[in-house]
Amino acid sequence: MVQDTIFTKQRMINLAIIITAIWFTWFAQNFFDEYTVRIINNVAIFIILAVSYNLINGITGQFSLEPNGFVAIGAYVTAILLVDAEGMQYQYYIADPSPWVLALQSNFFWALLFSGIISALLALSLSFPVFRVRGDYLAIVTLGFGFIIRVLAINSPEITNGSLGINDIPEYSNLYWTGGIAIFAVVVILNIIYSKFGRAMKAVRDDEDAATAMGINTFKTKTLAFTTSAFFEGVGGGLLAALLTSISPDLFTFFLTFQLLIIIVLGGLGSTTGAILGTVFVMAGLEWMRFLDEPMNFMGIHTEAMPGMRMVVFSLILIIVMLFAREGLMGKKELKDLFKKKKANK
Repeated sequence: MVQDTIFTKQRMINLAIIITAIWFTWFAQNFFDEYTVRIINNVAIFIILAVSYNLINGITGQFSLEPNGFVAIGAYVTAILLVDAEGMQYQYYIADPSPWVLALQSNFFWALLFSGIISALLALSLSFPVFRVRGDYLAIVTLGFGFIIRVLAINSPEITNGSLGINDIPEYSNLYWTGGIAIFAVVVILNIIYSKFGRAMKAVRDDEDAATAMGINTFKTKTLAFTTSAFFEGVGGGLLAALLTSISPDLFTFFLTFQLLIIIVLGGLGSTTGAILGTVFVMAGLEWMRFLDEPMNFMGIHTEAMPGMRMVVFSLILIIVMLFAREGLMGKKELKDLFKKKKANK
């Protein structure tokens, strides 16, 4: 009876959080200024990318460096499906667009869905060679995948327009799309984490050999995490393309993966709540500190513009946070664990 009561209370708290997130999405879209909405859109997209990346890297413990590759695939698939044939012919200068590229056309929902499915199918096929190695070797293999995707984008001008990229992508990514899909991604990933598959992922993270000895199919577990992560990274890439309205291979360098790695480590590897907090801290924080690059008057002292100063200050903040919070802001804890701790202290 007590367990049923606790479970019901937890469900009510989760429902309240979801309703609050939905309300905030609606309120921000309708009442915030365009600049603020743009920042929140960007934060929402990176929440999708961070929580999905955390599933393979933090929850399952596989040091993977592939996100930029899957984000690129999602972005290009969405762009190709959204830009009409006339727009393709107008902007493809290096080579004429392929006939099948001109023939492809869909609405935004199907473009995002196909982006996620294609990324997931590619991740499924990659899992067979990729998960033959572990640790640093896995990182090198997945890092190479990201480089390959970028090189293919540059050297396939009839599909991707090469180094020039694809422009004039319809701007569909408003907060209803980005915020709604971010909420959906968080709910799906949390449900996976608290399922038997999630417990198996954590067992693989803690000791893969012991998990194998206990009868867990480690390859299946890692493949599920890898495929799910790739699906949402592909969808996030599609949303990013429809937000920026212009993409090129330079957008999907290793810096994108490195940025996501900073976010999930700062938030706490293995914590979805931490991935969300880390995204807000990094993406919104960097925008908020933009005033540091501009001329300032501080206590009567006038300083000239110092471009890049915000990155210096932000780096110092990161160093301080990681010195005093070795496991990140949340460690491996989720929001519900903080409520339990407070209740136990009382």
